[in-house]
Amino acid sequence: MQRINKNVVLALLTLTSSVFLLFQLYYYKYYLSPKNGAVFSKLKGSQSGQDGTQWHVIKKFLGLVSTHNVPVYLIDPSVLGLIHKDFEQLSSSSAGMSPECKYFCASRDFTTFALLDKTWRHEMSLFRAAEKMGFQWLRIQSKDPRLEGMDDLSGTEIPLHYIFKLAAHAIHLVVFYERSGNYVWHGPLRLKQHTDRKFVPFRKLHFGRYPGAYNKPELLSLSIDDLKVQIPKNPSQFLEEMSHSKFLECRYREARAFFQLYPDDASLDAVEFRKKAKTLLHLAALTLNNLGVKFWLSSGTCLGWYRQCSIIPYSKDVDLGIFIQDYKSDIIPAFQKAGLPLKHKFGKVEDSFELTFLGEDDVKLDIFFFYEEDDHMWNGGTQAKSGKKFKPCLQFVQIILNSDPILQRSCNPSQLGVICKLHKSTLYANSTSLMKVPVS
Repeated sequence: MQRINKNVVLALLTLTSSVFLLFQLYYYKYYLSPKNGAVFSKLKGSQSGQDGTQWHVIKKFLGLVSTHNVPVYLIDPSVLGLIHKDFEQLSSSSAGMSPECKYFCASRDFTTFALLDKTWRHEMSLFRAAEKMGFQWLRIQSKDPRLEGMDDLSGTEIPLHYIFKLAAHAIHLVVFYERSGNYVWHGPLRLKQHTDRKFVPFRKLHFGRYPGAYNKPELLSLSIDDLKVQIPKNPSQFLEEMSHSKFLECRYREARAFFQLYPDDASLDAVEFRKKAKTLLHLAALTLNNLGVKFWLSSGTCLGWYRQCSIIPYSKDVDLGIFIQDYKSDIIPAFQKAGLPLKHKFGKVEDSFELTFLGEDDVKLDIFFFYEEDDHMWNGGTQAKSGKKFKPCLQFVQIILNSDPILQRSCNPSQLGVICKLHKSTLYANSTSLMKVPVS
């Protein structure tokens, strides 16, 4: 029997021990180190529905954007919903390690973050670094509606959504843009023809089915599952905003066609009135939003937006609508406190209620209250000079404040009117020939 060389055996044992030691060091560094979430290594598979892989993907993504100074914040509704339930506890707890991965380990395909466009230059270095970390990424672009208008309908393309995929989890990064009116907007997610439809399950995304508009966010920094993240300061308010965030862009092409037939009134009086009416509208919206009262642009004000992307200069007032069940007794004192005195109060809460307030230079704000019946809705109207009452009956169209279609499929907006959305307000325009032909 051939004798075994002792030096060979010793070398093999030394090599094996070294490899094993290196493996232990690697395992400790990436799985057991408190810096990398040792607390969660014990939890993998310990509770139904938990997935530590997601946590590691989110951690890598947050490290990536932090290194490149990209200030993202969490807007994932499923995670924010869990955070909202424990918000007081999370807000008051120290930054120490959590006993379990409760928020980022719940099984799901995506985790959604947001980015304000003006806080980042969309530099390619981020994507090169992401690729080195093992991420695959996708950018979705479309035309910038802020650059579209009646004079130029060729908006340049801007990034609207990014998706970073690693292992079996993906990060959806929604890009928000500031728009005039003191709110932020995100665009729809529309895939180009060449895009790989199997890259991720796009239909499961929470954002992108339609454009959305939100209040400018106030952010709060929290430690969630031992990861430092920014979230909306009021998670419940953000989640409530999601339910009525659908945004309808102004119909620039139709408006341009309208003004080709009926030139816009560019007189000094018309310009001044539009300015005052917009100021009044913003003040009214702020007052009603502070009261938690849902409202919509009504009558001529909505008609102006729908037909000509503007305020009708000869209307001489601003019209809002509110469902009577949303009426609050605080409305009148709140408007008076905002500097809008009450001019008229017609009808009763149970019948044909209507309020009129006075803005700057006696520009009126009319608030009509709508009543729902089984197959239609109506609002009362009273002629100020004669006291005559009117009761317009409108074909009932359900106002849906979520991701479902705003218009019922059976409705023809050119005949029945339009229910639409401008920022956070549902809009209603009365339907007559006024939709296409102005009345002087």
